[in-house]
Amino acid sequence: MQAPVEEDEAVRGGIYFSHPACLEHDPAGQMPGHPEAPRRLQAIERRLEASEWLGWERRPAPAASEDDLELVHSRRHVEQIRDLCAAGGDAIDADTYAVEASFQAALHAAGGACAMARALLAGEAPVGFCAVRPPGHHAEPERAMGFCLFNNVAIAAELAIRELGVERILVLDWDVHHGNGTVEAFRHRADVLVAGLHQEGIFPGSGSIADTGSGPGEGCTINLPLPAGSEEELWVSLLEHPILSAASSFEPQLILVSAGFDGHRDDPLANCRLEAESFARMARLVREFGAAHGAPVGAVLEGGYEPEALATSVEATLRALAGEGEA
Repeated sequence: MQAPVEEDEAVRGGIYFSHPACLEHDPAGQMPGHPEAPRRLQAIERRLEASEWLGWERRPAPAASEDDLELVHSRRHVEQIRDLCAAGGDAIDADTYAVEASFQAALHAAGGACAMARALLAGEAPVGFCAVRPPGHHAEPERAMGFCLFNNVAIAAELAIRELGVERILVLDWDVHHGNGTVEAFRHRADVLVAGLHQEGIFPGSGSIADTGSGPGEGCTINLPLPAGSEEELWVSLLEHPILSAASSFEPQLILVSAGFDGHRDDPLANCRLEAESFARMARLVREFGAAHGAPVGAVLEGGYEPEALATSVEATLRALAGEGEA
């Protein structure tokens, strides 16, 4: 594993991964008005294009292989999703849908996260962002759920450990819904610290503060459920302590962020009170922590269902990851 580049050697911003296939996954054919729609990604890219992509280098998200998916998911699960899409798609549960194009979209979503990990660990930039969909953090090793088919962040983390020489990874999840799939993927592991901030009492119903991992992974899960109406200061203070305090002792070599933006005050699926600048503050803290510990930072899009709030929050996050402003 190579050390990350120094900031003055890096690209002006970071590396931004996406792919047109991610627009082809459209649950509206099964459920009109489904919130996890292509317009989310379209809103992000319109805003970034208007800002000349903030100086970030754009790269296509390659397709993951099925072997990559099986780093986290069972072969049975991968085959079920592949075959369901090949047959034209259908509802997986009341919220989660697949269409014919969904398998390819999901391959590019996972592949983008893997390509980002490779690029960051090769020292090509200190920060990266994957604007991909479908999202991933609810997908468990044997189960698609919560709009998610495969767990993009977990696959990238496992790839980094198995193939890229990384020994310790921090996965930070600031999506307003608990990242149950990522917790289950690494529940018994001591080499991945999974830390999440999420609203309590909403989907998927997991994420108790008492759940700190199991067996060899005891203490490597940090769940911080927050009450409805929580604002920026509470989110930021809990990110600083206990999450980054614990991460400092853990000494991660790579930081992956499940970057959901549904904690925004305008989001229709939750009840927290964050602003675009709230996500920027968290991103600055994580970026500065990563720089201090020699760990590159890569973020992967998860939730965020009011398109304009999502777009402004992603732009603010990318600016912060690239070094604008102070934490």
